Amino acid sequence: MAKNLHDTTTLHNGISMPWFGLGVFKVEEGPELENAVKTAIKHGYRSIDTAAIYGNEEGVGRGIRQGLEVAGIGREELFVTSKVWNADLGYESTLAAYETSLKKLDLDYLDLYLIHWPVEGKFKEAWRALEAIYKQGRVKAIGVSNFQIHHLEELMRDAEIKPMVNQVEYHPRLTQKELQEYCSVQGIQFEAWSPLMQGQLLDNPVIKEIADKYNKSVAQVILRWDLQNGVVTIPKSTKENRIVENASVFDFELTKEDMEQIDNLNQNHRVGPDPDNFDF
Repeated sequence: MAKNLHDTTTLHNGISMPWFGLGVFKVEEGPELENAVKTAIKHGYRSIDTAAIYGNEEGVGRGIRQGLEVAGIGREELFVTSKVWNADLGYESTLAAYETSLKKLDLDYLDLYLIHWPVEGKFKEAWRALEAIYKQGRVKAIGVSNFQIHHLEELMRDAEIKPMVNQVEYHPRLTQKELQEYCSVQGIQFEAWSPLMQGQLLDNPVIKEIADKYNKSVAQVILRWDLQNGVVTIPKSTKENRIVENASVFDFELTKEDMEQIDNLNQNHRVGPDPDNFDF
């Protein structure tokens, strides 16, 4: 169980991945983005998650460089994730997309590279490219995002290397227990995007009551619930006080009863696209 912000889970290939990180979805290029990344690193975050489609890899790269300087740490202490977009899925095009992401981030390697969405008929070729980059030692770990059980099964039928991570929409209204259980059995680390359901859960009375009991915020309780469920989480924020608050989740523990109460909020409700029915 994660005891502090630097604690890591070990992926099935032996690589350490922080349990907690900063997401930058929908944060545009500019000073706010760079500052958020720098601030997170300054306050002890060691994981930053971006994607080609976010259009902000250059700013993330600048924020990383500023953050490393402020924190006085080396690149190897940071875990950086990006993702290949749907339009680039394919063997050669995925290889090229990886180079583009590295160039924009101004990094020599990524710690984790993911296929962003399971586009039918395309994701297997893309996976072959990820395996090639991985075998060359140019990325520490490879994985997928938004894959359901049947996508994973299809991928692994021909794959040489099993995905190390599956990053999916995950929050108290969408607990995806069956998918998490499958990933656990396969040794694939489960990771949450949109852990706070884009803010829609922040006034939930059930979680509010639990939060009051611990003198914590609703967001902190949800993020703690993620961690106690063995789920890596990457909440997004650009405000320093929120970045610090989000990470202040290592000084309390939810009871079994609290955990069950939050689990019971599940409605299989998505705020993002359905991995079985998307057209982009």
